[in-house]
Amino acid sequence: MNENNKEYELLDAISQDPLVTQAGLSDSLGIAVGSVNWYIKRLIMRGYVKVTHMDRTRLKYDLTPEGMTILTQRALQYMKSSLRFYTDLRAKARTVVSDLKSRGIEHAFLEGNDEVADILRLTCIEGGILLSDVPDGVILKTEGQNYQVIFKEVPRS
Repeated sequence: MNENNKEYELLDAISQDPLVTQAGLSDSLGIAVGSVNWYIKRLIMRGYVKVTHMDRTRLKYDLTPEGMTILTQRALQYMKSSLRFYTDLRAKARTVVSDLKSRGIEHAFLEGNDEVADILRLTCIEGGILLSDVPDGVILKTEGQNYQVIFKEVPRS
């Protein structure tokens, strides 16, 4: 994960618990305490975080208005990126369903159980493609961020 992502994760964690310790941040982010200290110093130097000494051993971290702005901007970027990803997958899934319908196919088996498969499952249901429990006829698969259609020959009796 790159530096900007770690900084974002630190800002997010601090926004949720200003009394969080560096050891706690280290555990939750999976990085060394020394790295947490280094990142926090960077965030302080950039004006994103302010530190208050509660007592000799206890610190309180507060996001500055600039820190809150950066945190909000990153959250918005993430949401836009996620929405773009979802929209792209929905478009691909609609193309698959449209192709199946144009071929007169009304049943298919969907292989996979992740978020990408869920988008295709939803699109099939909306498009009137019945999803079967048995992988015969047409099999729909996820391939990374794409969909694959396999036309399996059904044995004739």
